[in-house]
Amino acid sequence: MPDTRVFVADANSTDNTTEIARSFPAKFPIEVLPGGLPAVGRNAGARRASTPYVLFLDADVELLDPTLLRRAVAAMRQQHLHCLTTNIVCIDGRAADRLLYGAGNFVQRTSRWVAPFATGMFMMFDRREFQTLGGFNEHALYAEDYLLTKQVARQRFAVIPGAVMTSNRRFRKMGRLRIAGMFFLTALNSGNPSYFLRDQGYWKES
Repeated sequence: MPDTRVFVADANSTDNTTEIARSFPAKFPIEVLPGGLPAVGRNAGARRASTPYVLFLDADVELLDPTLLRRAVAAMRQQHLHCLTTNIVCIDGRAADRLLYGAGNFVQRTSRWVAPFATGMFMMFDRREFQTLGGFNEHALYAEDYLLTKQVARQRFAVIPGAVMTSNRRFRKMGRLRIAGMFFLTALNSGNPSYFLRDQGYWKES
């Protein structure tokens, strides 16, 4: 891990994000960068990276499986992948929250054979391919992660076994039906890039 560089893109948060990030031991190098909308922050971090692969995580994601990153890198190398993701599990929600995340995982796994996609909660990219695709569209105000991964060829995409943990904050703030509806409309508009240039009410509600 001493050779692993971590970039935290902070969009003027008010929850002590920068102080917490900088409180880690010096042997674990963390650099705080100016953020903005997710696409802006993620691209800023990727531009600083020099490794073969870049991993994007959301702020509330926990990596509880100590083997996940090693297995992800191995899969990228052995299968010559451009992008991979894993399952998302909600650890602090109700049964309905866990059910919705489970349904999302099922859709993600089955869709990889036709039109793969990943979310920003866990996305590992081949850095050169990420650059070739132009990175995240900084004009996108909604689902910039989905929009980018839809450009990845299905034979270069994978969902590896395991999971990362996230909170149910999205459901608490916006409601389960609203989130499920947005997920459905996102899929319907896969071929309509202009749909993602509007925030669809996400930022106002979240």
